[in-house]
Amino acid sequence: MKSSTERLLTTHVGSLPRPDDLFDTMLKRMDGEAVDETAYAERLRRAVGDCVRQQVAAGLDIVSDGEMGKPSFITYAASRLSGLEQREGFRPSPFANTRETRDFPEYYQSAVAAQVSARRRRALMVCAGPVKYKGHAALKTDLDTLKAALASAGAAEAFVPAIAPSNVEATTPNEYYPTPEAYVFAIAEAMREEYKAIVDAGFLLQIDDPFLVTYYITRPDLDIAACRKWAALRVEALNTALAGIPADRVRFHTCYSINMGPRVHDMQLKDIVDVILKVRAGAYSFEAANPRHEHEWEDWKRSKIPDDRILIPGVITQSTVLVEHPELVAQRLERFAAVVGRERVIAGADCGFASFAGSNEVHPSIVWAKFRALVDGARIASRRLWA
Repeated sequence: MKSSTERLLTTHVGSLPRPDDLFDTMLKRMDGEAVDETAYAERLRRAVGDCVRQQVAAGLDIVSDGEMGKPSFITYAASRLSGLEQREGFRPSPFANTRETRDFPEYYQSAVAAQVSARRRRALMVCAGPVKYKGHAALKTDLDTLKAALASAGAAEAFVPAIAPSNVEATTPNEYYPTPEAYVFAIAEAMREEYKAIVDAGFLLQIDDPFLVTYYITRPDLDIAACRKWAALRVEALNTALAGIPADRVRFHTCYSINMGPRVHDMQLKDIVDVILKVRAGAYSFEAANPRHEHEWEDWKRSKIPDDRILIPGVITQSTVLVEHPELVAQRLERFAAVVGRERVIAGADCGFASFAGSNEVHPSIVWAKFRALVDGARIASRRLWA
């Protein structure tokens, strides 16, 4: 994993807006409609190529494929794991009955909130049998497509996001395993094949694990202690899946989802940071730009961060369409450089900008304006930090 040796490097979380025609074809495939698979593969190849070139042109150093081929950062796993079955209808959002919706029902029932989620659909999936990995062909296509896109793009490094076991568990009810623990460890064993293949292909592996911190929001019946206990076991399962994979090839991302709401009930970093730091990863990516969490850089300062770990704070956020000023981005980065040193900070984003293929919270033109602000802010901070 590259570090910021001469200047602050820049990256993001992974998912980026998909072209409308690619999304439309993706929906048809998900709904079982016949599509021209050769044409779809070619369109996906071009979309990844364009996405990588656009990231490099924007000044991002560590890039991804934008998750162009995934319906979402989380639901893609359903097609790569055996033992999961689809049932009639669509799964309700895990955020439908939470601490947030309890306290702000008028907002979450409003047209504004509904519009944000209008194009997202989640098939109703359950675990009905032994979980095994079966996504080898789809994963190989993803990795080969990204390799081809990188060949002429000039990126410094590339990462591939993969979902954490706990997120599959939390969104796919268990009807087969005797206990939740047995279920999540079975998922971990299966997903290990994906994690290892990504690293073996020469990419950085990014573990996406929003439920580690959002579980608290979705379970108003549980207190902080119960949610910490839940999270600790899920980190244990994840570390089992990462066993043998060099920590410096792994970056871990957690966040509070793309919820465009008040978010007054987000779990506080001070209540979970020690659990996060137990993940066997060389870098940690987290929210640090939105108004509910920007102050938490001080909690990182008070944490016992191992000397070989890199921080990837979000210095731009998906939770507002306002484009951050580069000077503000620079100030945010300088705070974290004061915590762990300039070489151990990489400029990142709070969350993905299209975690679901049809997400429309932030218009693509604004997404790229935010990335320009991120890059410009990193340059300002670099000049001061390396002066």
